Amino acid sequence: MSDVDRAPGLNPNVPSSARIYDYMLGGKDNYDIDREIAHRMLAIAPDTKTLAWFIRQFLVKAVQMAAESGVRQFIDLGAGIPTSPNVHETARKIEPSARVVYIDNDPIVHAHCDALLANSAGVTALKADIRQPDDIIDRLKTGSLIDFNEPVALLIIGVLHYVMDDEHPAQIMAKFRDVMAPGSYLAITHGSNETHPDFIDQSQDDTNHSPSQVVYRTRAETAAFFDGFDLIDPGVVPAQEWLDDDLPATRLVIYGGIGHKSS
Repeated sequence: MSDVDRAPGLNPNVPSSARIYDYMLGGKDNYDIDREIAHRMLAIAPDTKTLAWFIRQFLVKAVQMAAESGVRQFIDLGAGIPTSPNVHETARKIEPSARVVYIDNDPIVHAHCDALLANSAGVTALKADIRQPDDIIDRLKTGSLIDFNEPVALLIIGVLHYVMDDEHPAQIMAKFRDVMAPGSYLAITHGSNETHPDFIDQSQDDTNHSPSQVVYRTRAETAAFFDGFDLIDPGVVPAQEWLDDDLPATRLVIYGGIGHKSS
């Protein structure tokens, strides 16, 4: 949206998706406005806190899958406020030399990541915006943070639904895909239009014209972001279905998918 500053700031009166998610995970790095919105969401869908943990476990599963296949580089794009287990903690249990770059455009997130990673060699935090993929890729290359000649795992967890259609999310994804080497992995979670309509209406009312404005997309639209990757079974499905067949459905539906670049 051209009339909205899509980069979040430090204004405690403007909701932040990272801080709302932090609250859902039981964190303390959130403001009254974030808690108010979270409570309205929970009034419609009380299982949303449970879903937040499903999504976190989906991230862990994606990192483990990539690391076990030999990937040693990880980009957490839209990393959010640090929550354990983090990407580097998970990856380094499998490969201690794994390199991780955390990227977010929220200054609060960046400050937390910097503090967390102060003494972690091979782990870096960048303040950057997914809507500027050329800038991100250039900084990753020139800073020798990621070697795009080698496989990389790109983790885009709960980010693309904040990228509006007129901000060209498919083109953004193509930019990253085109520099990723064969053997790379892509993991995405995305808000689904299968979500209960009352939840969609409430969340859009709460976040309209804010950096946390959401667009809920179809399964097919979400799957299209994996163009150029081979989708791994079970494909693009509610995120909890990646974890266990017996986990309950939730009113807020978040798709999860993992793809592998074979060529």
